[in-house]
Parts: sequence; C-alpha cells; structure tokens
Amino acid sequence: MGYAHSAIERHVDRPLGAVAVDVARSAIADAGLTPDVIDGFVAAGLFPTAGAHAVHDGVSTVTAAWLAARVGAAPRYVAGFAGIGQIPGAVAMAVNAIVAGAADYVVLHRALHNPAGGYHDNPATAVSGPQQWTVPQGYAGPMSMIALPYNEYLRRYGADEEAMAAVVVEARRNGAELPWSYWYQRPLTVEEYLAAPVVSSPVRRLDCDIPVDGVAAFVLTSAARARDLPHRPVYVAGYASSPPAVPRLPSHWPLDDIMSGGAETARRLWAETGIGPADIDLPQLYDGFSPFVYFWLEALGFCPVGEAHRFVQDGGIDSRTPTGLPVLSGGGALGNGRMHGIPQMLECYLQLSGRAGARRRAAAIGLACHSSPHYGGAVVYTREPL
Repeated sequence: MGYAHSAIERHVDRPLGAVAVDVARSAIADAGLTPDVIDGFVAAGLFPTAGAHAVHDGVSTVTAAWLAARVGAAPRYVAGFAGIGQIPGAVAMAVNAIVAGAADYVVLHRALHNPAGGYHDNPATAVSGPQQWTVPQGYAGPMSMIALPYNEYLRRYGADEEAMAAVVVEARRNGAELPWSYWYQRPLTVEEYLAAPVVSSPVRRLDCDIPVDGVAAFVLTSAARARDLPHRPVYVAGYASSPPAVPRLPSHWPLDDIMSGGAETARRLWAETGIGPADIDLPQLYDGFSPFVYFWLEALGFCPVGEAHRFVQDGGIDSRTPTGLPVLSGGGALGNGRMHGIPQMLECYLQLSGRAGARRRAAAIGLACHSSPHYGGAVVYTREPL
C-alpha cells in the first residue's frame, strides 16, 4: 500500500542507515500514514559478501531493530529474517505478524551496501574445515558456486553460451527505463554481452549483478485497513520457501540439487496459493546470476526442463511482445543492481497497483522469486483477493 526506493548507486556519499531512514519515512508517507502508527518492522539484513568486510549496523547493513529505533515509531513487533530466501522470508514474517495481530502496519525494508575495495575480497592465507578441500584449488565464493551448475546445464542440454545474451539484454533494456536503476538509460547489446570477460567459466562478468548501495521499503497491512488508504492495495496470496539444501562442500550447488529442490519449492507454492504457472501473468524471476533465470523458468513450469535456453532464444521472455513472459520487466538485479530480490517485489507492486506509469501492463497475478530455486523462495501477489 506504500513504497519508496532510493537511487541505486555504486557508492552513496552518506551512511546507508541515513538513506534507509529517509526511504522508510518516504514509504510511510506514500502509504498515507505517519511514523507514529507504524508498529512493526521487518527486514532481511544479510550482507551478501563472501569477503572479510566488517558488518556494522547502519553502515554495511541496516537491521529492522536499527531502523525501528530511528524513524519516530513505537513498534510492538521487530524481527529480522535470516533464513533461506531473504525477501520471501521477510514478507512471510510481516504477513504472519499482521494476521496474528502482533502488528497493524509493518515496514519491510532491504538495504544493500557496496564496500570499498573488492566486494568479495578476503585476506585469509589459511583455511580449515570443509573449505580446505575447495579453497586451495580456487573453488570458493559465488562465482564458482554458479559456474558449476551453469556448466552442467550447458553440457547436459547442448545449450550455447550465446543464448544467455537474451536474458541479460532483456534485463538491461528494461532496467534502462527505470530512473532509480544504476543502469538507467544504459541498455546492452548482444555484442557487448558476448565481448564481456569470462570471470569463472562459463560465467561472464555481465552474467553477474553489480554491487551497489541502495534501499527500498514497503508498508504492509491487512486488507481491511488498506481500503482506507490512498493507493490501490496489492494482496499477498501465498508464499513458499525452499526445503533445506542437501549438505555439500561449501559453495557446491550441483544442478540436480537446484532442480529437485526447485521442484519442491514450486510444489509448495502452488499448493499454498491454489494456482499454477498458467495463472501467472507477471512472473518476476530472480537473476542475481543470469543462469538463475533458466533454473526458475524450468522449476516453476514455465517451460520444460532442459528447454529454457531455447525458450529465451525464441523470444519467450521478450516483454515487448504479447506472447513473451515478462520475467524481467522490472529489470531484475541485472538491470538495476544488486538489490537482492527487491526489483522482483517492486515490479509486482507497481504493476498490480496500477502505479507503473507508462510501463503499465495488464497483469492480475504476479510472482516474485529470490535466490536459487533450491535455496530461496517465492511470493504470489494479486490485484484482487483470491
């Protein structure tokens, strides 16, 4: 029923917490409320770096407790989500608090920080435990983690690396239309994508979202209370989180784990909401790394297993066409910056509430994913109550 979003920049010139306070107050005002009526705060405070950067609340992350103490509210409910699927999990906590009567009006926010130096810089010279079997061989961090299943996918299904250009170009074209995006007015060509350096074969640099500083906030309440507020509400129809991942060595995500876990995530989601993939006309798939789009397309049943690479090459996700699935119409992470599930949630809200302006689509049911199908979650949003 209300939202606000900061500009997305590589590095902001003031503390992340100061930006978060301003964004939260703007979201509250956008909802037609004042801070004194906000009685719930929920956040996903993960600082998603594999490096050794220090975590300072209000600087490199902004927790729900930190924000709640600084916007002029007197909350009854303050909680942070630390499990699998940061944004879907935080939405579930906010909804559950409202349904249980623990809070009437909840601010949900996400604040992302891009530290000075390399995002995943780590000065460690020795490792122990399970990492001793991977790090010395150069297998560490998210680049290796996504390169392994992507390489499996290419070999198993005879896919060409060039097919992924359709995903990244689509994200950047849509992100280039969003004034808050880091990539505003900077679309990408296929040739530019193919010329990008490979960072962990077969992953190119442009297959990865760019680290940024940015904050977004939303205000949630019950359907009954929302009727008295200025904007058309968007309804949370249901959500699902992935099952616990199979224990593996650090950063070891085999393709079979992703797809079997993703199938269970999808089963839970369709059972929770009573709908299926054919009912979704605004799917927003997570794309922190471009291969996630293939995995989500197949796990959720938008195309057959092993066919996502052909699906995207054939225009299946071209949001400019009447038959294309608009899975990246909000730009995603590749078209906005590393906002960790916020672009997907925001696009569902803007489109279903009728606030997308010239980009408005005739959509009735949206879906917002976050992280990997086997290590994340999804939320279904609707224009009308189901």
